[in-house]
Amino acid sequence: MYDYAIAWDWLTFAVRWLHVITAVAWIGSSFYFVALDLGLRKRPDLPAGAYGEEWQVHGGGFYHIQKYLVAPANMPEHLIWFKWESYVTWLSGFGMLCLVYYAGADLYLIDPAVLDVSKPMAIAISLASIGFGWIIYDLICKSPLGRDNTRLMVLLYFILVGMAWGYTQLFTGRAAFVHLGAFTATIMSANVFFIIIPNQKIVVADLIAGRTPDPKYGRIAKQRSTHNNYLTLPVLFLMLSNHYPLAFGTEFNWIIASLVFLMGVTIRHYFNTRHANAGNPTWTWLATVLLFIVIMWLSTVPKALTGEPERVTEAQHRFITAQAFPKVRDTVLGRCSMCHAREPGWEGIVVAPKGVMLESDAEIAAHAREIYLQAGRSHAMPPANVTAISAEERQLLVAWYEAAVKGGNPE
Repeated sequence: MYDYAIAWDWLTFAVRWLHVITAVAWIGSSFYFVALDLGLRKRPDLPAGAYGEEWQVHGGGFYHIQKYLVAPANMPEHLIWFKWESYVTWLSGFGMLCLVYYAGADLYLIDPAVLDVSKPMAIAISLASIGFGWIIYDLICKSPLGRDNTRLMVLLYFILVGMAWGYTQLFTGRAAFVHLGAFTATIMSANVFFIIIPNQKIVVADLIAGRTPDPKYGRIAKQRSTHNNYLTLPVLFLMLSNHYPLAFGTEFNWIIASLVFLMGVTIRHYFNTRHANAGNPTWTWLATVLLFIVIMWLSTVPKALTGEPERVTEAQHRFITAQAFPKVRDTVLGRCSMCHAREPGWEGIVVAPKGVMLESDAEIAAHAREIYLQAGRSHAMPPANVTAISAEERQLLVAWYEAAVKGGNPE
C-alpha cells in the first residue's frame, strides 16, 4: 500500500506535467493569434478576400502572413487546426482534479466547518457546478445580451464573482480557487470544442462544396476567442494559487479571486492595445499594481487562515493509534511545526507553506502520506534540512506510515 502512495504521487506529477505542457502550447498559440490578428495591416493590392497581412521575423527567416476574414476562394491544400492543445489541457486538468481533489476529498475538498457533506455529494456538487458554468455562459452568449460584447463581458464578470463567493461556501479555500479556475477553463475549452472549431468546420465544408461561407460563423468564433483571451491569465493565477495559502486561505478569498479577474483584463488590455498599434495604455500597469496591493492587504486582514477540521476520520485514527505515533508526533512538532503552524515561529515564514498545519494529532494524521513521502522516503522536507532531522527520525516516519497502512504497530 505504501508503494501505491509513491506510484500515486508520480502519477499526479506526470498528469500535472502533461497539463503544464499542453497549457503552454494552448496559451502560446492563443496569445500569438490574438496578437497577429490585432496587428494585421491592410493594403490595396491584397488578394481577393484577404482582410490584412503581417510580416514577421523569427528563427533566422521572414514570414508573410495573410488573413482571410471569411475564407479564401479555394480550400488550401495544407490546413492546420489548433484544437488538441485546448482539449488535452482540459482533460489533463480534469485528471488533476480527480487525482487530488476527488481522491483526496476528505483533506483537500471538504471542509466540515464550511459544508459538512459526504465525499460523493461533494464530488457531485463539483461536477454539476462546472457543467452549469458552461451551460449558463453559452445560453447568455446566444441570447440578445450576446450581441453587445461589452455588456456580455460585464455580465460574465459578475457571474464569476458570484461563483467565487459560492465556491467558498462549498469547499475548502484551496479547492474553491481551483474550482473557480476549472469553472472558467471549462468555459474556455468548451468555446473551442463546441463553437470555434465547429464553426470553422462549417466554413471549410462550404468551401469544399463551392458555397460562399456565411460571415456570422467567423464573428461568433471571434467573440468566443476574445473571451478566452481575457480569461487566460486569471485561470493561471487560480491554478497556481494552491501553492500560496495567503491567496486562498483568508476570509476575503472570494474578493481576491474577483480582483484577479480584473487584473487579467488590465494586463491583456495593455498588450492587445499595443499589438493593435492603438496606443500605449501604461495606466493599466498602475491599475494592476494597485489591485495587487489590495489583494496583498486583503490576504492578511484579518489573519484568519482556514485550517483542517479537528474531527478524526477512521483513516486518521489508524495513524494516531499506531504505537510509534507519540515518537512521530514529537518528531513532527520538533522538526516541522515551527513552519507548519497557524502562527509560524520560523523567521521569514508568515504563513504555513501550502496551508498545511501540523500542530495537532488530527492534522499530523491527516497529512500522514505527505509526511511519509516528503520527510520519510525523500529529503524534500524540511528544506535543506534546516531543522536537522536525523536519518533515524526519517526511518521512524517511514516505519510508522508503512505499519499503519499495513495495520501493524512499529516500535
